[in-house]
Amino acid sequence: MNSFRSRLDDFFGITERGSTFGREISGGFSAFAAMSYIVFVQPTVLAIAGMDFGAVLTATCVSSAIACVLMGVLARYPFALAPGMGENFLFALAICGGMGYTWQNALGMVLISGVLFVALTLTGARERVLEVFPVSLRNAIGPAIGLFIAFIGLQWSGLVALSPATMVRIGNLHHPVTLVSLAGLGLTVALLLWNIRSALLVGVLATAGLGWLTGAFNATDVPDAAISFDTFFQVRFDQLLERPANALTAIALLFFLDFFDTVGSLVGLSTQAGFIDENGRLPRAGKAFLSDALGTCAGALCGTSTVTTYVESAAGISAGARTGLAAVVTGGCFLLAPLLMPVAAFVGGNVGPAYYADLGMPDTLVAMHPAVSPALILVGFLMLSPLARINWSDLTEGLPAFITVLGMVFGYGITEGIAAGCVACSACKLLAGRGREIHAVFHGIAVLFVLRYVFLM
Repeated sequence: MNSFRSRLDDFFGITERGSTFGREISGGFSAFAAMSYIVFVQPTVLAIAGMDFGAVLTATCVSSAIACVLMGVLARYPFALAPGMGENFLFALAICGGMGYTWQNALGMVLISGVLFVALTLTGARERVLEVFPVSLRNAIGPAIGLFIAFIGLQWSGLVALSPATMVRIGNLHHPVTLVSLAGLGLTVALLLWNIRSALLVGVLATAGLGWLTGAFNATDVPDAAISFDTFFQVRFDQLLERPANALTAIALLFFLDFFDTVGSLVGLSTQAGFIDENGRLPRAGKAFLSDALGTCAGALCGTSTVTTYVESAAGISAGARTGLAAVVTGGCFLLAPLLMPVAAFVGGNVGPAYYADLGMPDTLVAMHPAVSPALILVGFLMLSPLARINWSDLTEGLPAFITVLGMVFGYGITEGIAAGCVACSACKLLAGRGREIHAVFHGIAVLFVLRYVFLM
């Protein structure tokens, strides 16, 4: 036993990094607790695309476990991975919903974006790709998606309702569903203020529990769910060849979102943990990027949207984790998570028809999932911090960022928000005589978006 511990210590460098086995194990559990809300949210979101709830939950857990182990063993960092918030809504609402692709073909796009990420990592071309997108848009896209997610959370909670006159309005604050959602949101905010690492998970479970106890959530709306592998190895590419322009747009969006998420998360987490060396670089950065990219490929083959590094790994780092052993522990937790399938199915239940019937509105307007709504609203808030890094006093930087947010939230489309931001950024720089401040390839991307609106919309 001591020999095994010694080999683990040598491989992960636990003593060398000033950590202990206890801290690594505690850190792994802490990271899982902070990000495990995705186990409940992911199948609820991808079910919108027609995917089986139980199969998506299984795929989420298996792909997260694979990605965490890859990060722990290859890069030996305590960074945990799972399907990304933002990428999942891009998958379900934009690619499957807006563009009309089947979820099997959308998985094909995720796989292609992952393979592209692997290729760029192995060739060392990551930095050159990062230079293509202006800093202002890099810092605007994530927050814009966050606000988009928060808006969906408000709808799913009943705090915002559809209105024939003004499109949206304040929901019925006297309805039991809305009151339970509001109570769950308040509790989750309190837990965040008290620095409870598993605040989002506890908030989701507490909201579901309160809805069950009060009878506000209709148990007949709970999806049938069981551990299933129906989404595994269902990747297809036939529709990509039928509409190559739209497919290329979707693949590019999936790739860049994953790329920006990974860069931002790795930089932030590495700074917090003290992994950045004296030259401002992250040792083994290539292996960390490769682990993330391979995780995306594994996720596509299992049947889930883009897998990426989670900033919630900071919970594990705060608990003392400094090595890849913590990521392996988090991966082990994900493998056990499918045992929560019955709870997840209730949490992901839809109460929309009953709610809208009470309001005298058509029950087909929107599906409501109030138990997960507090997590969506607060994830949206947590994604806003990059906005502080935008130079708002420079119109060529601030206006494109504003248009990105505006287009995504009020245009109700992730793809359209990004496209509008790219076109606005290129146009503003050129009109100001500062076109050379951004990469020529980016101007080409903006032209392609314009052509897409002219000929394909």
